Amino acid sequence: MRKETKIIAASILFLLVIILHLTGLLLNDTLAFFTKPFITISLALVYLASVKKANFWYVSALFFSFWGDTFLLFKQEFFLMGLVSFLVAHLLYIKISSVYLKLISPSKIVFSSIPFILAFGTVVYLIYENLAGMLIPVLIYGIVISTFGVIASLNYFKEKSTANLWLFLGAIIFIISDSLLAINKFYEAKPIYGVSIMVTYIVAQYLICKAMTAKQTD
Repeated sequence: MRKETKIIAASILFLLVIILHLTGLLLNDTLAFFTKPFITISLALVYLASVKKANFWYVSALFFSFWGDTFLLFKQEFFLMGLVSFLVAHLLYIKISSVYLKLISPSKIVFSSIPFILAFGTVVYLIYENLAGMLIPVLIYGIVISTFGVIASLNYFKEKSTANLWLFLGAIIFIISDSLLAINKFYEAKPIYGVSIMVTYIVAQYLICKAMTAKQTD
């Protein structure tokens, strides 16, 4: 099978999974439940079809994202395990992103960190009273994903390439998705959050995939 055909086939499968999952979120909980783990599986197929040699760390990040999605299907029993799985995924994204960074002055790091610190602080302020025993895990997770955002922004403003823009937007949208998840669970649950969380999550993962593919095919 030609490379272009593989990419098209994998992309159609990914799109089909997304459509089925979002339809399930709106109309059928069972459909949403069973399609969720296939989001990262189908995205991995898109990535593997698009590159000659896969980045081990990125595939590993997708692997842990898969487990994060799976554990979060059982939020009451395995929420912490889901959090840990995505924590590892974001640590891997940080490792991948930092490889592309050149020497950057401390002042630029501090300047780039300010928006992420403010956003993180706002979310913590909203959910703090309801965190109880989850305070430390949530703080650690928030620091890690904010760090990913800082590194992605430094990448982009250092070299304003399309790949770095995709990575930057992916990190920002991932933070938005996780912020909505935290607000929904620990502050105020609303039905609209369920769809919003998944739409932003899917877009974020896809943009990161696009960035990784572009960096390996440049």
